[in-house]
This record gives sequence, C-alpha cells and structure tokens, in this order.
Amino acid sequence: MERITSLQNPRIKQIVQLSKARERREQGLVAMEGAREIGLAIDAGYQPVMLYVCPEIYSKSEYPELIHRIPVQNQVEIAPAIFEKLAYREGSDGLIALIKPKDHSLKYIELPKKPFIIVLEAVEKPGNLGAVLRTADAGKVDAVIICDPSTDIYNPNAIRSSVGCMFTVPIGICSSEDAFQWMKENHIKSFAAELKASDWYHECDFKEPSAIIMGTEADGLTDFWLQNADARIKIPMRGKIDSLNVSISTAILTFEAMRQRGF
Repeated sequence: MERITSLQNPRIKQIVQLSKARERREQGLVAMEGAREIGLAIDAGYQPVMLYVCPEIYSKSEYPELIHRIPVQNQVEIAPAIFEKLAYREGSDGLIALIKPKDHSLKYIELPKKPFIIVLEAVEKPGNLGAVLRTADAGKVDAVIICDPSTDIYNPNAIRSSVGCMFTVPIGICSSEDAFQWMKENHIKSFAAELKASDWYHECDFKEPSAIIMGTEADGLTDFWLQNADARIKIPMRGKIDSLNVSISTAILTFEAMRQRGF
C-alpha cells in the first residue's frame, strides 16, 4: 500500500483544499474524518472514493473493522505528522475519507404516514446545524429540511459537530417556497417558532403530520414563514434574555412532539 510522508504530496494538498466550500463543489468531493462517522456514511449509502489511513493512530481505534469495508485499492497510508496537520479535532482515530456528496432534493425524502419534520431557514453556523442533526437523530425525526442555507452541510465542522448524525437523518435542501409547497402536498402542518407568537408550544398538537420551522438566532424567521405557516408558537422565557440557541430551541420543540407521540 502506498504511504505518503510529505505535505507537498498532491493528494494531501487536495484534502486541504476540500476545507473550502468552493473546492467541495468544484471537485464534487467531501473530506471527513473519524471511523464512526465514516462507518455511518457507508451505512447511509456513501462509498468512500479514497481512504487515508494513519496506521500508528488507527491501531488504537474502537472501530478496527472499518477499513475492511473499503477496498484495499482505495486506501492509502499517511504518516502521523501528515494526519495531525489534516485532522479537525483532537483524539481522532487516524482515518480521513473522501466521499461524493448526495443529491438532497426533496423528491428523495421518504415519509411515513404521520411524519415529524424539522425545517431550518438560512442556518448560518455549522455547529448549530450539527447540533440540530444530533437532536433529530435522538428524536428519530423523519427529515431535516434546510431552506436557503448560509452554510454548506458538508462543512467539516458540521460533520464533526453532528458526530455522524448527518448520515443517520434524511436531509433535504431547497428554497423556503419549495419546502412550503412540499409540505402542503404532503399535508404537513407547519409551526413557526417566534418570540411574539400567541400559542405556547406545549399546547399545540404535534401528533398529526407536523413540521417545526426554525429561524436564525440573530433575525428569527423571515416574513415568508411568519405569513405562511399554519401556526406560530413560542417557548416560555422567564429570564432577562429572550433568546435561546436555535439548537436548544429545536430540541425543546422536538422532544415535546416525541412526548406527545408516546416515543
């Protein structure tokens, strides 16, 4: 197996370039690290184009069988110093994979009879996106729809903060208008989260097909959702600050829906 020991190697330079959204779009590739995350991606139908393995680090991994799921001809060894330069997080286990992103059109989302959906409008921070995906996985949400995104869902920090949940939850990407029309076609009631809403979230019925619509922390939802959503809901605020992190707010609403559904 080939072993790379120089940061000047063209393959290593390619991985570095993929930290930029423009390069990910142009190359049609995403770089991701971590055996657990790579395994979840494979389970979700992604097939690594190339796997870079640092044997000295990977020998201590909790997922020693992962490399056997990828053809040997698609694997390259890298030296520890190389891996340390490429890794995004501490304590990673010596694997970096290149994968092809999926098509996240709404037509690929398969819904159960009574779905519960999270809709994120113009999500800006990769860390918030990753945290919401973790909530979606924990609550077995049927899909997360990202409208008019301000961040690339394949941003390395989004993958890292989602701890692999990016690959366990169906994700759709579209405009707000398309999401609204899709929900109407699927008879999904939309609940827009808004500080000035008149309805408390825990008094709403989430047992039927439902979607919570979440905006940014800075600006909230746009007029499009405030005017078109079926209902506006709010979370009680008892302190002096009237804003929760969007991932926390999403978790509160999601687990109320799960409670009502008896999960």
